[in-house]
Amino acid sequence: MTARLELSDDVLRVSGALTVASVADADAELRRLLLTNPASGLRIDLSTVDRIDTGGAVWVRRLPVVAATLGRQIEVGHLPESLLGFYEAVAKASTEVVVESESESGAKPGAEAHEPKQIEETAEHLLDRVGDRAFRDVNAALQFLYVMSDLTWATFTSLFQQRGMRRGSFVEQASIIGAQGLTIVTLVLFLVGGVSTLQAAAQLRQFGANVLVADLLAIGITRELGPLMTAIMIAGRSGSAFAAEIATMKFTEEIDALRTMAIDPLKLVAVPKMWAMLLSVPLLTIMADFVGLLGGTVTGVLSLDISPATFFNRVTNALLLKDIITGLIKSLSFAWVITIISVFRGLQFRGGAAGVGNATTSAVVSSIFAIIVLDLTWGLIFYLR
Repeated sequence: MTARLELSDDVLRVSGALTVASVADADAELRRLLLTNPASGLRIDLSTVDRIDTGGAVWVRRLPVVAATLGRQIEVGHLPESLLGFYEAVAKASTEVVVESESESGAKPGAEAHEPKQIEETAEHLLDRVGDRAFRDVNAALQFLYVMSDLTWATFTSLFQQRGMRRGSFVEQASIIGAQGLTIVTLVLFLVGGVSTLQAAAQLRQFGANVLVADLLAIGITRELGPLMTAIMIAGRSGSAFAAEIATMKFTEEIDALRTMAIDPLKLVAVPKMWAMLLSVPLLTIMADFVGLLGGTVTGVLSLDISPATFFNRVTNALLLKDIITGLIKSLSFAWVITIISVFRGLQFRGGAAGVGNATTSAVVSSIFAIIVLDLTWGLIFYLR
């Protein structure tokens, strides 16, 4: 469709379609009619225009400018009611673009009048960003609560109904977490026990209380360092593996395939990992306590001139059943939160190979943070007087 221009007396009637495809010819015809018409003023009638797009709306808005360049004055009539709303929206948008470009180019006239509007737009943009971030954080928190409740319930119900779980997966995961992680856990705790003894001895030696190093070592290892260091190493070793595995399954659409086959991915994949963590981490903590005390004893005997029998007797006398149980309760809670966070971060996977790395990193960092918060919480519960 094209635009038609007809000149009758002092009225220029425009009809048809004002679109990007037709405004070039319409503009050329307009200039020809303005140059050939001796009248200095014309009225443009747009009442018979039946179609208009952005290009046509911009052309209509520029009609007075075109006439002024040719030394003519024109009066532009109104478009049909059905097209007027669109034209006004385009005219308003083009006006805002012009104002913004003038502001960026450093134009002085009228700049002060637009400053409040620019400040308002900046504030609105900032509020939009804050609101978007708050919405995403709240949404992520709700998703985490859903995964936590769903996985915890699935773990509990799996004791009574094992349908949907792969046979042997629990033993496999327990072997990976417990047996294969024993070496690194015991080695680190042996060194931590030795370092703790040396640090405590450096202070107690000033008061001639070297023998109290054994008491401090026993309490520190069983209550804090044993479960805490074990959980941190398991988070870095097994928690990252959980997140990477689930993120990869999501990337290859295995999670969606399991749901399509009416198989609960959490029960098939995550529940065996949860039970393996709940069993393996407390057992590793017991071994870590024993090896940490052994490392502290060896260091104390070699560096503090304390006989092995004396050091051992002080350690056993300082140990209470409450200290060991406290450490085991902490280790159970650490295992629980590591598994939930790792599964959640894996399910949050987005993107390609880089997304798997991001999920793994965030799982480890979030798990360590949650472990420390839980450790503080248990400390307030058990030891606050």
